[in-house]
Amino acid sequence: MPSFDVVSEVNHHELTNAVDQMNREITNRYDFKGSNARVELKEQVLNVEAENEFQIKQMHDIIYKKLAARSIDTSCLEQGKIEERGMRAYQAITVREGVDKDLARKIVKLIKDRKMKVQAAIQGEQVRVTGKKRDDLQSVIEMLKAADIDLPLQFNNFRD
Repeated sequence: MPSFDVVSEVNHHELTNAVDQMNREITNRYDFKGSNARVELKEQVLNVEAENEFQIKQMHDIIYKKLAARSIDTSCLEQGKIEERGMRAYQAITVREGVDKDLARKIVKLIKDRKMKVQAAIQGEQVRVTGKKRDDLQSVIEMLKAADIDLPLQFNNFRD
């Protein structure tokens, strides 16, 4: 029986490369000279540090540009509040991965509301969709691509 998985993943190698490129550009830019501004990646969090809030907002442009150049969908980023402590400003930007339970329920509900001849099951941080016909599965993929979901979705493990 044909099936596929709906997941939300980020390529960690590309994310690491993008962070390295961000730091290289920040050190070379004239408006950041001597400010010791940087971006660090710890697990799933980008820690942004600069002299003030204005510089952090300037760094957002660099972050989004470098991630987009590395084919990482920027809608997976969740920005935290900018905190100013002492003479520095900090911000944590979370890289969201995996389909959480609420989003998985929303995806299953979207599929069931369309009354397609497929079954959707939540399996951890992914949703498995199975059906008898390949065309039904492809129409589910098209429907999910068009749906208003705030997390980038990938469709992998397509099996006949």
